[in-house]
Amino acid sequence: MDIHWKEMPVVAEKVSPLILLERIGNTPLLEIGLARRGGVAVFGKAEFFNPGGSVKDRPALNMILKGEETGQLISGKTLLDSTSGNTGIAYAMICAAKGYPVKLCLPANASPERKQILKAYGAELVLTNAAEGSDGAFRVCQAIYEADPQKYFYPNQYGNPANWQAHFAATGPEIIEQTGGGITHFVAALGTTGTFTGVARRLRQDLPHVKCFSVQPASPLHGLEGTKHMPTSIKPAIYDPSLADENLWVETEDAYEMARRLAREEGLLVGISAAANVVAATRVADELSKRSEVGLVVTILCDGGQKYLSEPFWNE
Repeated sequence: MDIHWKEMPVVAEKVSPLILLERIGNTPLLEIGLARRGGVAVFGKAEFFNPGGSVKDRPALNMILKGEETGQLISGKTLLDSTSGNTGIAYAMICAAKGYPVKLCLPANASPERKQILKAYGAELVLTNAAEGSDGAFRVCQAIYEADPQKYFYPNQYGNPANWQAHFAATGPEIIEQTGGGITHFVAALGTTGTFTGVARRLRQDLPHVKCFSVQPASPLHGLEGTKHMPTSIKPAIYDPSLADENLWVETEDAYEMARRLAREEGLLVGISAAANVVAATRVADELSKRSEVGLVVTILCDGGQKYLSEPFWNE
């Protein structure tokens, strides 16, 4: 019997910005097999399952919603911010769905894939001095905003409490629920510091026995996109160094090696900062194992590896 298209039932949801944005959060927790050490397991929060492909969907959405609630973001204004890539992608995706134009300042050496994704979403890009990194993009962004503040909504991800509050309200509780309250150690890299700050504060409140480790590049000149070497960088206004029980320093080459291992041994294609987090989490597992302790270590798989495929280290 022939079936005509008019007779077929409609089962898909109507496409709307609300449905897209509802997909942000509630990401899975995946065990990292190569990091297991005896009675110590390491899990990664797979943030590449967010619709924009990274953990930054969470704070970007919260900052935009807060901007709308306070009347700072209204029709006719352009969202302006500096970014190393992922928050910009999240802004561009969300604003495309909501109908706001976006202008982003980012270092000229951001990966070609990130730049192309931003252009695909229709964002206007201002490329800044690569040698100055995210600090240079931040300074250029501030100058643009100060020249015409009425034109822009400037969420300032480095100084906006809505950044870390997104993780306090959602990412942290998700981790607690997914581990059944069994998490013993939390590990996360510092960029804007929003993820670490929000999750650590939630753990301090609900599970104060959990040890929280921040992660930073081992040197000022590094290849860990999206992260900051705090001793030599402009410190984000939301940064609270007192939250970390300890900071772990990670070399760029170690993160590259881990990214390759995760892809080839676990089938997990993740970005460089995610790999750095796994390097640091594995160190925590190593130390616990040496002391014959048990533990459940959770870290953040910030994004997928698709935005870094032009990097040569994959070919080694």
